[in-house]
Order: sequence, then structure tokens, then C-alpha cells
Amino acid sequence: MNTSVDFFDQQFSVQVREGEKQLNPFELMAQPYLFGDVLDYGCGLGNLGIVAAKGGCRVLALDAAPTAISYLQKLAAEQGLPLTAVEADLRTFRIDGTYDTVVSIGLLMFLDENTALSQLTQLMTSVRPGGVAAINVLVEGTTFLDMFDAQSYYLFKPGELRRAFTGWGILVDSVDDFDAPRSTIKRFSTVIARRAA
Repeated sequence: MNTSVDFFDQQFSVQVREGEKQLNPFELMAQPYLFGDVLDYGCGLGNLGIVAAKGGCRVLALDAAPTAISYLQKLAAEQGLPLTAVEADLRTFRIDGTYDTVVSIGLLMFLDENTALSQLTQLMTSVRPGGVAAINVLVEGTTFLDMFDAQSYYLFKPGELRRAFTGWGILVDSVDDFDAPRSTIKRFSTVIARRAA
């Protein structure tokens, strides 16, 4: 288990114990664009995937944190949701097939630069014509780094995520700062884009 996965697995344990199920701001941004077959790549506790499945989508939810996947598998089974949750190493995972909606919120920055960019390309390639990608990453300007493995992370450059979607229809292009511990900040870039039909 790498440092970042361990960090979030512990956080997810607390969230499961405390019953935290609300969507984060970036999941709320993505929610209106979910349709059809959904891939949630780095799903965390799967709150967005659960909303998608309850809305009639078929969801494949992937994460490296065992606590999150175990929780999501149990919840999906109990509620009879069309959601499959799989524990996977998302540094090397190869996506099989294509999806109407591909979501990756708060994942790619935990990979080294080459892997992050390669996985971004794979995610984009996995979107069907007319489908939507919703991608969220931390960018340069972020000063809170506690959750990173010092050997493996990548802060995207300003505008880099937006430029990756050149030729797509941009639905959302947002940069947001959030206060973090010790007077630091987390700066996120979120792009939601539709692939040409």
C-alpha cells in the first residue's frame, strides 16, 4: 500500500464510521452530467456512484482503498444497485471497454507525471462518442501536501487539464481554492467535457 492509499484508507474508515455520505463540491459539479454506463475511476467511498446508480446509471467504481471498496460492495448489494465496485491499482489499471460517462475526481495527482498523463489519456479514450468526461486534479499553487507520497505525485500546471480536452465541448472549466491545515491551500482544476458524437 502506498502512502496516499494508506492516508485515504484511514480517512475512509472514519467517514464510514461517522456515516459521511454527502457529495463533495466536485461530485456535485459532475452529478448533472452522469448518464448511461458510468466509470468512476478513483471512486473513494462511492457517494457519486451511488447517486448515479440510484438515478438509473450502470456504474463501475474503482479504487485502491480496500475500506472504500468493501463498504461500497456491501452497500450496493444491500440496496440492489446496478453498481460494481472493484479494488484496483489505478496506477497500472487498463480500462476494458468504453463508457457514456467517465469520472475521475481527485485521483490523477497521486500518480507520477508520466503515469498521470498516461491515465488521463486512457480515461479520455474510454469515453464513447457523445459521452462526457469529468476530471478533477490538484494543480500548481497547492501548498497542502500531507496526503502525497513524496516519491509519486504530480501537480498539474495551470490550464493543462483544459488543454488536454482541446477539440471537446467544454461544459465546465473551474479552478477552486480551499483552505487547508496550517494556512495552506488546495487548488483544484475541474474540467467536464463532452466528446464529439
